[in-house]
Amino acid sequence: MQKKVIISCAITGAGATTDKSPHVPVTPKEIADSAIEAAKAGATIAHIHVRDPKTGELSHDPELFQEVVERVRESDTDVVLNITAGGGGDWIPSNEDPTTGGPGTDIQTPEQRHEPVGKLLPEICTLDCGSVNFGEQIYISPTDWLRKQARLIQQSGVKPELECFDTGQIRFAKQLINEGLIDGDPMFQFCLGIPWGAEADAETMLYMRDKLPENANWAAFGIGRMQMPVVAQSILLGGHVRVGLEDNLYLKKGVLATNGQLVEKAVSIIESLGSEPMTPQEARAQLGLRNPHGKAD
Repeated sequence: MQKKVIISCAITGAGATTDKSPHVPVTPKEIADSAIEAAKAGATIAHIHVRDPKTGELSHDPELFQEVVERVRESDTDVVLNITAGGGGDWIPSNEDPTTGGPGTDIQTPEQRHEPVGKLLPEICTLDCGSVNFGEQIYISPTDWLRKQARLIQQSGVKPELECFDTGQIRFAKQLINEGLIDGDPMFQFCLGIPWGAEADAETMLYMRDKLPENANWAAFGIGRMQMPVVAQSILLGGHVRVGLEDNLYLKKGVLATNGQLVEKAVSIIESLGSEPMTPQEARAQLGLRNPHGKAD
């Protein structure tokens, strides 16, 4: 077990959850305020998506990311920022012509996915390490696109969080490392329970952990009701954790949560197992992150 555990809080995500809970933040101010709330509750890292303030739907607008980052950085609360670089990867074949994307398709190039990261230089950004059946759609990240995106991230000096939704994606992440496209000790995130990727159970987590390079840092999250069980299992296997409204809306059955409440619950699990949350500054040192002003710690 880790003596100190990094807690990531995924603040809002991209899913159609705003009509299911009033606590899912939509505007840049709401997203920033929720990230600050999570940090005050014990979160080490805030994982940031942005939404269209008018519709609540997913947005890729760099100006919205910039407003969130500036609001968090100008607050008196420290938290490591992790901006999504998953970008538009949603593919739903058209019924009329399956060679083209139908309604709901949202595809961005590697350069477009990287734009907010290159502009704002957060400490961390995500790099989704492959394509996967994602519910009723396909999330698309071709290998050549990922190589290009990894180079852009590397050139920016931002730390990539290697998101793995299935076991084969760990294989490709290690290939990126072998090709020299990932600097320093790699940072993995196991994304568990997504239909139809890796399952959110102990056997899968153990298998994925045992396939990592020896110098890797890793964390895991489960979606829905598996969020807190995965927190406990990840800690027991020596990993870090992620909670938040991107992955789960409920504190317990029938009780809608805030991000702060989900972090508080994770903190209680961590402490009950004899560990404690890691501070943002400690995480910057352990993970080899730049500081918020762009200089190496």
